[in-house]
Amino acid sequence: MQPVRWGILSTAKIGRVKVVPGMMKSPLCDVIAVASRDEASARDMAAELGIAKAYGSYEALLADPEIEAIYNPLPNHLHVPMTLAAAAAGKHVLCEKPIAITADEAKQLGQAASQVLVAEAFMVRHHPQWHRARDVIRSGEIGELRAIQISFSYFNVDPANIRNKADIGGGGLLDIGCYAVVAGRYFFDAEPLRVVTLMDRDPAFGVDRTTSALMDFGNGRQLSFTVSTQSVPYQRVQIFGTKGRIEIEIPFNAPPDKPTRIFVDDGSAHGNQSARAIEFPVVDQYGLQGEAFSQAVRGTAPLVYGWEDAILNMRILDALRRSEASSSWEKV
Repeated sequence: MQPVRWGILSTAKIGRVKVVPGMMKSPLCDVIAVASRDEASARDMAAELGIAKAYGSYEALLADPEIEAIYNPLPNHLHVPMTLAAAAAGKHVLCEKPIAITADEAKQLGQAASQVLVAEAFMVRHHPQWHRARDVIRSGEIGELRAIQISFSYFNVDPANIRNKADIGGGGLLDIGCYAVVAGRYFFDAEPLRVVTLMDRDPAFGVDRTTSALMDFGNGRQLSFTVSTQSVPYQRVQIFGTKGRIEIEIPFNAPPDKPTRIFVDDGSAHGNQSARAIEFPVVDQYGLQGEAFSQAVRGTAPLVYGWEDAILNMRILDALRRSEASSSWEKV
């Protein structure tokens, strides 16, 4: 297939350092333009990555008739407005997670999603380690799936960082708690019925800096997670069945230049002694994500996770925040 011609909205670090370099590795993605409100910033990123065009406004990039698809890594409060603007210009949109701040806001994308492709950028669902873990679950090797435990943390107290600004959708739940939500839906292959949460908010920033939650997927299936923006950097997914366990060593920030591993353990010996490692060759999950979206644009493969899937994620995040306010279980 002919590569899809991409434009990048903003010079955000996630795009400049991770997503765009990953996409540029793929023969199916042709990144031809980048835009910033600061044209010098756009030119710097274009020169750094070898992108042909640099625009000093988002509107100028959206007006470029050569561009077919947009990657939107803007701050959370601009995800919906700029995705709508891109769709109005006839561009397909891969929007960074979370796709909105609330489910009601995300619903504004419904009309646009009927005219162009709109998807939420959860690159983890394209990594072979996630595919293999789910295959092991479905094979019955670990028995009946009972529980998932997730930890994800980093340390960031920069007041200028968008993750520490409450009024534009900052905080741990929206930034990294959304990965736990997606993991639960992906591995249980189901939607949670109810959730309960506990949040600790930074007294200066007002954002949730540590959030823990319990999610009830029905039939005794539970997911628990803790995410933090002010703790030691760490991440892990543990998946427990009646006969075995799966551990994903680097579940979210899988390196693009090193192999990754998951462990399958029958529990016959403590200390991971009975676990077997499954190693995966080097892949770039951002490149795979770009390829999948490009194939959907060309019609050579379906868009597996579209706008409707993003709405389901947002409904769960909304319920978790309601639980903070009510101090009780909330239905999804």
